Order: sequence, then C-alpha cells, then structure tokens
Amino acid sequence: MSIDFNQARWERIRANSRAWWAGELKRPLVHVTLGGHDPGRPEPKLPLHHFTAFYDLSVPAEDIVDRWDYHLSCCRFLGDAFPVIWPNFGPGVVAALLGAQLNATVEAGTVWFHPSEDHDIRDIHFEYDPDNIWLHRIKNIMRAAMERWQGLVLVSMTDLGGNLDILSSFRPGEQLLLDLYDHPEEVKRLIWEAHELWWRYFDEFNSVLQPVNPGYSAWAGIFSPDPSYMFQCDFCYMIGPDMFDEFVKPELAASCRRMPNGFYHLDGPGQLPHLDSMLTIPELKGIQWVSGAGVPSPMHWPEVWRKIKGAGKLMQLIDGSAALDAVANAIGTAEGITFHTWCESESEAVDLCRRYGAE
Repeated sequence: MSIDFNQARWERIRANSRAWWAGELKRPLVHVTLGGHDPGRPEPKLPLHHFTAFYDLSVPAEDIVDRWDYHLSCCRFLGDAFPVIWPNFGPGVVAALLGAQLNATVEAGTVWFHPSEDHDIRDIHFEYDPDNIWLHRIKNIMRAAMERWQGLVLVSMTDLGGNLDILSSFRPGEQLLLDLYDHPEEVKRLIWEAHELWWRYFDEFNSVLQPVNPGYSAWAGIFSPDPSYMFQCDFCYMIGPDMFDEFVKPELAASCRRMPNGFYHLDGPGQLPHLDSMLTIPELKGIQWVSGAGVPSPMHWPEVWRKIKGAGKLMQLIDGSAALDAVANAIGTAEGITFHTWCESESEAVDLCRRYGAE
C-alpha cells in the first residue's frame, strides 16, 4: 500500500481552503491525522528526524524522502487533513544561507545558528551566495520530493525565519538589543537587506516546488492555494510596542503586502503587547496564537481570540481536541478557524469532524 490520499481529495482540500481564506466557508477547517494505516512495506533503516538538518550531508536526498514516504504511508488523514512534509533546517535558516554557522546534533535535539566570527554591526552586509551548501541541500531535497510524489504530498516551505531573528543570529545575546539604541539605522539597513534576500530565497525554493506541489504551506501546516507563509519575530518578545512599530512592523507590513496569504506566529504572552498594532496591517490575513510553555494552553485565552476575530482576521488553533468547542463558544462562532489537533481514538476524531461538517 502507499500514502492514503488522492487527487480527488486534493481538489476538495483546495476548494474548501480557498473558501476559508476568502471568509466564505461556513465552518472551521479541522485537521486530524491518525496512525494505523498499513504502509505495505518494511520500515526504512534511516531514522525519522524532526529536524531534516540532523541527516548528514552524505545521506542522499532520495533516502530522506523515502523515509518521509514511509511515515506518511502509516497515516490516515481525517477531515481537512492532508499529507504534508516540512523540510526543517531550524528556525531562521536564512541565517545559514547568509553565512552563519548551522549547528545540528541529534544529541542536543535542536538546531541553532551563530556567526562564523563576531563583527560590528556596521561591518555586516548580507549578500546572496549561489554556492551556499544549505541552499543546495534544501533545493535538492525539495526536488527529490517533487520527483517522488508528483503532487500527492504537499512540501512546505522551510523555516526561513523572521528578519530580526535572522539578524540576531549575527548579533547574538544582548548585542542586537543594544544596537537598537546605539545603531538604529544600521539595524534598519540590515532588516531591509534581509527582507530582499528572504524573498529571493522564498521565490527560489518555490521555483523548485511549483507547479508540481499541490499548493503552499509553511511549518504551521496551513494549506493555501496561493503563496503563503507564517511570518514571525521571536525577537520582539524582548522589545516594547514603540520599538515593534519602528523596527518590526514596517517590514512585516511590506511582506504582507507581497504575500497573498500571510499569517503571523504570535508566540507567548510577551508578544501580546504587539497584537493591537499588527492587527492594523490590512494585508495580514490571520494570527496563530501559541501561548507557550508554563502558561495555560491556547484555548484558555478567550480575550485573545475575541480580539483577533474582532479585527476580522483568520485564526489558527493548535490544541487538544476540546479546544475548538471552547474557543468557538468564547467568540460565538467556529468560522474563520483552522484547527489542528490530536485525538485519543478514531471515534473521537470522526465525531469531531462530523460535528463541524468536516467529514
């Protein structure tokens, strides 16, 4: 057997997603993926890693895609779920494309970036490197996926990162925070240098993925029939609203104007002071609220969901299976939500999809 999906189901995904993005779908999108499907073949020897960067560069791209294929062949896709793979090279891999060191070890369990050597911010200049090893690695894996699946599986955009997050990989620790005060114009120069290169990489990767890829997505797994991305700026957790408006919002707004279906990753209570400001960006289509560790899960923040809904934005909710009911009750509707969840049983998943019309 193989991946339990087909082009007829993709047509349904496209139609419902297009209506959802347009605000015309009279229900939420409900994504539930379960295991238990017979893959029909032995499990590959290559382990499944969350970070694609954990695979040594000597591992062929085709072997990585084959391992992903086996994983997806074990899955069942309920409701609005679909087979999707995310080539994960760490949060903000554009830093590595611009020359930062990418460190990835299975033992550490994560990927991080640091400058090859320290430079004063006035001496940092971002340039495109056509021979960058990570650029070629990502493109080769994407190309192998397109050749293997021929549009059956959606390959998401790798995590390019937010531009201040990318810059912080070259000015780590408190250095970039001090630069906001000491060298604000240099920070802005690099933000816009990174902006232009970010878009160059986005377009270059999509030139590999399209037109075979069945649509567009990013690490958050929201399907879009048109170009889409989950924008973010984890760095803004450490700055106030005035600095957000000066250093983050202009570039974010410019990217939203350029991206047909742009979302924002609102990560943790420290970003809530910026929510009112970002909601005024007309072209920003939606918000993903992730409350973070050590605080109640996203379903327990009704005031946040009401504010997002009140601004006319779409919403992504990632939480336990009871979360959609809770948020829908808090804001008066489930329309405009894309819900990604897990269930304890197939019957629970089927009931959830049926109740919200996502059978």
